[in-house]
Amino acid sequence: MKKSLFLAACLSVTFSSTYAGTVKIYAAASLSNALNDIKKLYAKQHPKTDVVAVFGASSALAKQIEAGASSDLFFSADLDWMNYLIKKQFIHHNRAKPVLFNQLVVISPKNLNITFKPQSDFNVAQAFKGHLCTGQMESVPAGKYAKQSLTKLNWLAQLKGRIVGTDDVRSALAFVERGECELGIVYRTDALISQKVKIIGAFPADSHHPIIYPIALTKQGEKNAEAIQFEQFVKSSPQAKSIFQKYGFRMN
Repeated sequence: MKKSLFLAACLSVTFSSTYAGTVKIYAAASLSNALNDIKKLYAKQHPKTDVVAVFGASSALAKQIEAGASSDLFFSADLDWMNYLIKKQFIHHNRAKPVLFNQLVVISPKNLNITFKPQSDFNVAQAFKGHLCTGQMESVPAGKYAKQSLTKLNWLAQLKGRIVGTDDVRSALAFVERGECELGIVYRTDALISQKVKIIGAFPADSHHPIIYPIALTKQGEKNAEAIQFEQFVKSSPQAKSIFQKYGFRMN
């Protein structure tokens, strides 16, 4: 018994000396590549801080935080879900800052030749066979932006029964990569990371709400010095800016 207690104490000391603190960030799926790169860079500069990232649809992440999930930072793919957590009083209203911007594009598998014109007189329903994938249109930010554009172009009724709503934007990308959907509506940054799809068009910026990514400390995160420091690094450092730009994001 004494030996096992001694080992446990040693392990505890080893762990605490390895990590001075943990930062947990809940971030939109479309940020996963860029944030993972930023995490690696940050770990080299701050080896005693353990940054844990949870990626998914902003809608699902906001609901998890509301349900009591431990989170220091929320990095959303739209303003709506950030405002949701502000209204629910998990985030102070003056904490949320827009950091990034993105573009909404249409993709297809590389082996297909599908014509696309973002004009209301274009018959999108006849331009492709099968299904179109995007995020769930009532909740996932990419799907909400897609619905706005499809409505603006009067295409939503044409595509009734052919739209597949996925749990997040990366799932929509995966469906198109596998050829299960001939078209996908995703962010430009998602399309750029894939070797299996191509961008065949972009929606006009005025066909949907601006694609803005705000970041904010949660009320829990405001008490975490490491979280405050990591947020500043993500928002303000030249290194983070360079990584975001490499993946195709525009900075605020």
